[in-house]
Amino acid sequence: MRILRRNGVIGAMLLSFALVAAACSSGDDTEIKIGAQDFGESAILAEIYAQALEPEGYPVSIQPLGGFRDIVLASFESGDINLTPEYAASMLEFLNGFSGEATGDASETTEKLRGYLVEEGLVAFDPSPAVDTNAFVITPETSQTLGIASLSDLAAKGADLTLGGPPDCETNAFCIPGLQTVYGLDLGAGFVPLDAGAITVQALEAGEIDVALLFSTSGVIADRGWVLLEDDRNLLAADNVVPVLTSELADAYGDDLASILNRLSAALTTADLTEMNRQFDIEQLDPEDIAATWLADNGFMDA
Repeated sequence: MRILRRNGVIGAMLLSFALVAAACSSGDDTEIKIGAQDFGESAILAEIYAQALEPEGYPVSIQPLGGFRDIVLASFESGDINLTPEYAASMLEFLNGFSGEATGDASETTEKLRGYLVEEGLVAFDPSPAVDTNAFVITPETSQTLGIASLSDLAAKGADLTLGGPPDCETNAFCIPGLQTVYGLDLGAGFVPLDAGAITVQALEAGEIDVALLFSTSGVIADRGWVLLEDDRNLLAADNVVPVLTSELADAYGDDLASILNRLSAALTTADLTEMNRQFDIEQLDPEDIAATWLADNGFMDA
């Protein structure tokens, strides 16, 4: 069993003693192996899941992953992970070959996602109200000089600008392909493959790129005073946080596991994600500590 730092809440109970008894008396000691992709928000969410589940008697570990969904799916298939925080629209579009099924409705998008997950031996629990979608960001100087405040403005005036972001931007339906389909803007030729975090931030600060693909909940955007371009033609869909896990794990622990994860999801907001990312990106706090504070602040830890 993994040992977590608790910031004074070691051994605290997440829900009720009844849930502890149910989990421990089930006779199932299946380890919950949580996949965390290589960006701060995923690490924080993985810690929230882990720190919520471990006091309930579940054996838990966190497995670091790369930043690509093919790695996530391969890790599920190999058994390296059996649970991960995901994003409904992006996961759906990855599995359906970027066919454009995702909508702005979280429940509808998640239900479509579930249909594709069945083929992978996976299930999704309830989506969270928290949304983290792609964000196209420019500096105030670029915005003022070119008169760009929206993606339509970017399409009209920024065809020669350089876009930087994670490598999968070239195939992600909510990045270069979406810009081309929805806005008629092709930034593929000048695309610079970087990451979804610190490297891209540094490149925009240094003027090495003109447009950065970041996450909408990134604490860096407001901290730097950057301009988040308005998605005025609704390219971006419901990328609500949703727990995805193997059907085997879901069956092993049944309603008890679903109840805990669904309660966590229901409590998580977009504002929470943004603030936790700010703590990670700006204050450089540890994901374990950020997660422990969120759990305590939201009444999940009763010291």
